[in-house]
Amino acid sequence: MSDAKDLILSDKWIVSKRGSKNSVDPRKPYAWLVEKERALSGKIEDTAIIFLTNRECAFHCLMCDLWKKTTDFSLPVGAVTDQIEWALEKIGNVKHLKLYNSGSFFDLSAIPEQDYERIASLVSSLETVIVESHPKLIGERVLQFRDMLKPELHVALGLETVNPDLLLKLNKKMTLQDFTKSASFLTQHGINTRAFILLRPPFLTEQEGIHWAERSVDFAFRIGVECCTIIPVREGNGAMEYLRDKGHFSRPDIHSLESVLEYGIGLNSGRVFADLWDLNLFSSCNTCFDRRAERMNQMNLTQILPLPVECTCNQH
Repeated sequence: MSDAKDLILSDKWIVSKRGSKNSVDPRKPYAWLVEKERALSGKIEDTAIIFLTNRECAFHCLMCDLWKKTTDFSLPVGAVTDQIEWALEKIGNVKHLKLYNSGSFFDLSAIPEQDYERIASLVSSLETVIVESHPKLIGERVLQFRDMLKPELHVALGLETVNPDLLLKLNKKMTLQDFTKSASFLTQHGINTRAFILLRPPFLTEQEGIHWAERSVDFAFRIGVECCTIIPVREGNGAMEYLRDKGHFSRPDIHSLESVLEYGIGLNSGRVFADLWDLNLFSSCNTCFDRRAERMNQMNLTQILPLPVECTCNQH
């Protein structure tokens, strides 16, 4: 990793490494699903996720591949609400909903203010609505939307890492002070905050990846975040493949994800989840993968540490 300092990880460089986007229909969300999640109440309940088709995020973070399923233009007023209505008809009866739009919900070029009232009406039967946003877009607009809602509003923010040098390399265009300000604003106004935390972003060894993920969990809870989600970093956007080929990035190991999840739950400071999407990408042991995946799933749901999975790969 000796030449890492010479890399200029700018918007232009990151975009230059991309492939092509997928074809999307601006009239429909590009995906939706229902999964079990441990709610703030402690109950394990169905939570729906609608992956809204929307314009590309204005920020170009080094590790992000969400741009693949976005449009190159802002959608007209009513397009996003039509997507939500369409998906909710398919989803049926749930209590909790995540509206993820491959960017920031409070970016007016993505979700126009004119759509807030109809969105609030569509979700009025729910208990919780979770949206995502870049920390720099947190402000009075959040309160405007919250005040229209019957469900409780939660906001998910990308913290990524508390390593300040690495945060700069991720091209996140925010500082830890920015994140703290946004999380404090939400907390002061009674809005629960979630934090996305990366496990082993580029330029870290495996042990450094674990260390900085754990320190990021510590930081998030210390400033009032209610829930942390640990996301193992992977390739998929061109820039990450380049860094992998240059020796600046390797996927984290499944044991590391399990370890950070155990650490976070053990703090008893709030909910901690591991992102188990494509979990097999991070495992090299077929003997214990299914048992290990189920153990982490149970940790996500119960926030209790089951007995460890015994396997020879534990000695890696």
